[in-house]
Amino acid sequence: MAHVINDECISCGACEPECPVEAISEGDDKYVINADTCTDCGACVDVCPTEAIHPE
Repeated sequence: MAHVINDECISCGACEPECPVEAISEGDDKYVINADTCTDCGACVDVCPTEAIHPE
């Protein structure tokens, strides 16, 4: 199960360098997680200041 980033994302970028498989990238309005690449490790969840990342 992949994680997703909801609209609470403030595009701070804290999550992107934490992803060990580089599944997170900057989107138009917020960061996005590639579900095909995400390994569900949860590293991004721990660093998100707005708690915008949740399991899908």
